[in-house]
Amino acid sequence: MLYFGYSYLLLMRELFQVVLTQPMFNAFVGLYNLIPDVGVVILIITVLIKLALYPLTASSIKSQKALTDLQPKLDVIKKEFKDDKQRLAQETMKLYKENKVNPMASCLPLLIQLPILIALYYVLQRGLTATNFDTLYSFVKSPDQINTISVGLVDLKNSNIILAVLAGAAQFWQAKMMMRKKAPKEAGEGAKDENMMSMMNKQMLYMMPIMTVFIGMKLPGGLTLYWLLSTVLTVAQQAVVFKHQKS
Repeated sequence: MLYFGYSYLLLMRELFQVVLTQPMFNAFVGLYNLIPDVGVVILIITVLIKLALYPLTASSIKSQKALTDLQPKLDVIKKEFKDDKQRLAQETMKLYKENKVNPMASCLPLLIQLPILIALYYVLQRGLTATNFDTLYSFVKSPDQINTISVGLVDLKNSNIILAVLAGAAQFWQAKMMMRKKAPKEAGEGAKDENMMSMMNKQMLYMMPIMTVFIGMKLPGGLTLYWLLSTVLTVAQQAVVFKHQKS
């Protein structure tokens, strides 16, 4: 049984390599051959991935925003039916149905994106330290080595505190857009629960950027740059989605 389990893991790893990691690494090297600046290559890859995943990300953003907006009503239902779990579940599903909200819709796109993000992590990590290019396709020229210094200034092979701080700031900006405002006094019974949720949102607002900075300081600068660019593009996408929802 253990043998078959191990064989399955090896098969999945090989499949992951062939379907995702190897094509993305070849694309990385191919772009570097055309534009020999690893920072610019990371920017192009980030934009291409964001464009490819735009529908999934937009769906996730809409669902997250809808769930955030429904939270005050959910808090009231939880308080009203706290002793009746069955009725609580029924009323919660009824609220979701009335507002056409699928709570799973905010998670599924992220789960679909996860393998791509993991593959990209390995591609960038390898691309910044590569000395062996034996996995390149026959039509992709080997660069022998990759110069990790971008725009003649920043070595993206090493950790970079400035990029880490900028990535944390971008994470703060993204979270700030999603955060609900404190409930007004006239909100009634739901105000207390809403204010509590607002306080939790504020804690996440500051904790996530701090964690981003600390993690970014440990990663190669190229990965932190991708994190920064990806977050900035997500902020831009959130702005577009929110604008369409209001119009």
